[in-house]
Amino acid sequence: MRGSPPGPAACRRNDGFALIIVLWTLVLIAFIVAHLVTSGRVEVRIAGNLVTNAVTEAAADGAAYQTIFNLLEPNPESRWPLDGTAREITIGDCRVMVRVEDEAGRINPNLASPAILEALLRAAGSDPDSARRLAAAIGEWVAAPGVARPQEALLAEYRAAGLDYAPPGEPLETVDELQRVLGMTPQLFAAIRPHLSLFAPAEPNLAHADPVIKAVVATLGQAEPTAPQPAAQQSNPFTVRIAVIAHGPNNAQATRAVVVRAAPAAGSYTILAWRNAGD
Repeated sequence: MRGSPPGPAACRRNDGFALIIVLWTLVLIAFIVAHLVTSGRVEVRIAGNLVTNAVTEAAADGAAYQTIFNLLEPNPESRWPLDGTAREITIGDCRVMVRVEDEAGRINPNLASPAILEALLRAAGSDPDSARRLAAAIGEWVAAPGVARPQEALLAEYRAAGLDYAPPGEPLETVDELQRVLGMTPQLFAAIRPHLSLFAPAEPNLAHADPVIKAVVATLGQAEPTAPQPAAQQSNPFTVRIAVIAHGPNNAQATRAVVVRAAPAAGSYTILAWRNAGD
């Protein structure tokens, strides 16, 4: 016996289920499309940020090299002064601020006398006794002439302070290594860090030294010598620090801190350090 066809009520019920399935399918497709559009926008934004960051980084590097080439100008009068004055350079869509300073105006902890280190520490806020002990500890760390104690005694002193190392008796490889010297605090290191350089001579060149270093030298009772010839006017090799801040599109920013030894007479240069300024 053949079955009877579905009635009107059954047909309406089947049509309702089909409509629900179609609606849910449309909702799912709309959700997928919205997700893809949103993801695409995020990817485009990320790609745009990567491009602007790369452009800004390249502008910072370009400004550093432009400064180096300026310092190699045969005519000393054409070179930028090494007094830390901010100079603006436009590279593409980026505005770049450049400062150039004579590295010889800083204090070299590998070469400086205990007296000048002690005076710098006192200028940074250390009391006289602590400054004297810390200056001696720095001398022991870098094996300064006239500062010598048995390694066993140094190790025992550092162990008593809860440290598992002792002074290596070798010049510092980085200024940040001073943070490991017994008695150095983060606050004191942060105060003296801007005035130090491992590329400076044993005595700071006061022609372009900052006010703190000039005051430190004055406390030692040393008369300021006749101002030496500014480095930018020299033909002999001189060492400079180049600080770069590049501002690009979409608030992108890049920084560089470059230490360079320039030899205008030979038309050559040597990069001694190259890093992001915040590193």
